[in-house]
Amino acid sequence: MISLSQQRVGVFIDVQNMYYSAKALYGAKVDFGKILELAVGDRTLIRAIAYVIKADNKLEQTFFESLQKRGLELRSKDLQIFHGGNKKGDWDVGIAMDIMRLVAKLDVVVLVSGDGDFADLFRHVKALGCRAEAVAFGQSGSSLLRAEADRFVDLSEHQNTVLIKDRRRK
Repeated sequence: MISLSQQRVGVFIDVQNMYYSAKALYGAKVDFGKILELAVGDRTLIRAIAYVIKADNKLEQTFFESLQKRGLELRSKDLQIFHGGNKKGDWDVGIAMDIMRLVAKLDVVVLVSGDGDFADLFRHVKALGCRAEAVAFGQSGSSLLRAEADRFVDLSEHQNTVLIKDRRRK
């Protein structure tokens, strides 16, 4: 068995999932750099990818640059707007494809998302001999994903570290 420090880790962050979970649960923003540190620990980081949706918001470019400054590769796609005004933007298939492309080079896949749609992916990752870990807020994390994860990090237990409280709020 390889030592903890020799484990090769890939971190895949569903930014929208984390952003909206923190906003809904705590009225706060997320420090993605701190989440990355928590996900990797004392292990060896091979790749860290953050998946974002571009919505033509004036502040989003600054936010995207802050993610890159924290050592995250960025994958972005435009928000889809359908006839009638419905909007859609998710990276589920893209995240799954990147994990499958990289799994042979990793010992541990860390998915930063509470989305239960990834439970089947975790089963497959483990069948390929890789550890599958999830990082999410416990209240919004899927029980299906937790059940498949070799390790689940509940960000609710690390609020003081990973949340950025809005100073203007009372």
